[in-house]
Amino acid sequence: MDAIQNLIRFILDLGATVMMPIIIMLLGLGLRQKFSQAIRSGLTVGMGFAGIFLVIGLFSSNLSPAAKAMVDNFGLHLDVLDVGWPVHAAISFGTPIVPIVFILGVLINIIMLTMNWTKTMDIDLWNYWHFIFAGGLVMYKTGSALLGIVASCITIIIVLKLADYTQPYVEKFFGMPGISLPHTEDVGWAPICIFLNKVIDKIPVINKIELDPLSIQKRFGVIGEPMFIGLILGGFIGFLAGYDSKGVIQLGINMAAVMFLLPRMSKILMEGLMPLSDSAREFLNSRFPGKKVFIGLDSAVVVGHPSVMAVCLLMIPITLLLAAVLPGNRIMPFTDLAGLCFCLLWAVGASRGNVFRGLVISTILMVFILYIATDIAPVSTIMAKEVGFPFPEGTLAVSSLDGGSHFVPYIIYKIIALFQ
Repeated sequence: MDAIQNLIRFILDLGATVMMPIIIMLLGLGLRQKFSQAIRSGLTVGMGFAGIFLVIGLFSSNLSPAAKAMVDNFGLHLDVLDVGWPVHAAISFGTPIVPIVFILGVLINIIMLTMNWTKTMDIDLWNYWHFIFAGGLVMYKTGSALLGIVASCITIIIVLKLADYTQPYVEKFFGMPGISLPHTEDVGWAPICIFLNKVIDKIPVINKIELDPLSIQKRFGVIGEPMFIGLILGGFIGFLAGYDSKGVIQLGINMAAVMFLLPRMSKILMEGLMPLSDSAREFLNSRFPGKKVFIGLDSAVVVGHPSVMAVCLLMIPITLLLAAVLPGNRIMPFTDLAGLCFCLLWAVGASRGNVFRGLVISTILMVFILYIATDIAPVSTIMAKEVGFPFPEGTLAVSSLDGGSHFVPYIIYKIIALFQ
């Protein structure tokens, strides 16, 4: 088992920019692509992911200091530290159920595809940590590794079904044909976001408000372009962070660069994926007429949408305000403030890019996310201690906004905990 865990860790340590080209190339060859076409598709996908992660790195490295400054300016003093998704991922990969969940995850996906119980072929192996996180919560709460593995398996099944359910939105709104997003931290909220969007449809006056980059651009011309929206919102965040004029301008320019570059990186990614998608369609039609398969990817491929980024930036001060005023909230938002685009993706997707609706729905979701992050803090802290996570000085409890956004694992965790 240790050998399997070491192999899995080696593969994951390669990172998406290395791992994804290999997976895409092998899939292409399995679908009877020419070697030259398969390797070109794989490398193009790798370059797309590299570009996406570079731009997200630019986003996070500029926004994290601003978020910290805003926390200080708001005077927040809460006792649970938001350590961010990278730490939760590392903690999850340190749990003993990793190899079993990986093997079962792949087997479940293959069985569900074979039996036509899902159309999603999840090749996003790195984000299997979401499934492991679900199992880890249950395992450290109940003391049973078996129940933890069961929780992981249930999460995998539900997430694959939700990826199928939301695929039309990914294709029509985000412009990603043949792609689905089995991303646990966001897709679990999709049905709720779709329901809330339908509720807004019924509210007079409010249901007429249309605010999206395209309508803004039509009304205001070049000033409404995504890069100008990034410039304005970045400057606004810099102002709230208490930056001087130089800092405000620099943050504005960097956010403008993010809004400009991320959609272009996604196009490079799709350039590599489309030949694979076409080959998969031809291969399946020749052997199983009418059968569809969607390629399951990281939500990073769509977070660059201008509406998603706009809502993400606006939600930073709103999240801090909610953390300060919500009774019973204990988590101090920090690290994951720069990653809200992943947690709140479907608030925008369900409203088809309407920033106003996305903001309303995101605010509602954030109330739940803060309370869930607070509720899982005790078991999250136990998990961190068990895998030897080095606690920052003075920190007694840890959690994350990203952990709080794992809605499906949380429901499973609470149901199982009721019977313990």
